[in-house]
Amino acid sequence: MKPLTEQEIRTAFVNCTKGEAKRLSVPRDLADRPWADLDYLGWRDPQAPDRAYLVAELDGRPRALALRSPHPGSWQTRRSMCSICLTLHTGGVCLMVAPKAGKAGQQGNSVGTYMCGDLACSLYVRGKKDAGIGSRLPESLTLEERIRRTAENVAMFLAKVTA
Repeated sequence: MKPLTEQEIRTAFVNCTKGEAKRLSVPRDLADRPWADLDYLGWRDPQAPDRAYLVAELDGRPRALALRSPHPGSWQTRRSMCSICLTLHTGGVCLMVAPKAGKAGQQGNSVGTYMCGDLACSLYVRGKKDAGIGSRLPESLTLEERIRRTAENVAMFLAKVTA
């Protein structure tokens, strides 16, 4: 993923108002993010832990989603699999819910998926972050194929929100 500025991120939101996008918490360490290793940029709002955000490229431009999820302390402790990167976690996967874009979202419609609670799927797939013993199931796919699958899963989630 190419590095993004705070302004590019704020204008990329598809499922919240311009005012909400202007007020949300964007990471201050954008310059320090491992952009070459990211299929999407994801973060949690430190002031509101039930809010999370995701920015990925869709149709050649950045698209951002406002997400809701349970507070990290309330995650279930059973072993679960992220539906984006297929990493197994004990207590590290949660349901991320995004209001749909446009009129459907204004009417209360939403889309959800189970994701790594820290939104670090890209780093788990690449082995840059470890979710513990047994977190990666043996696969015959190459690293490039697993990266492509992760990016496709993110794109499918974005497409569901914007449909």
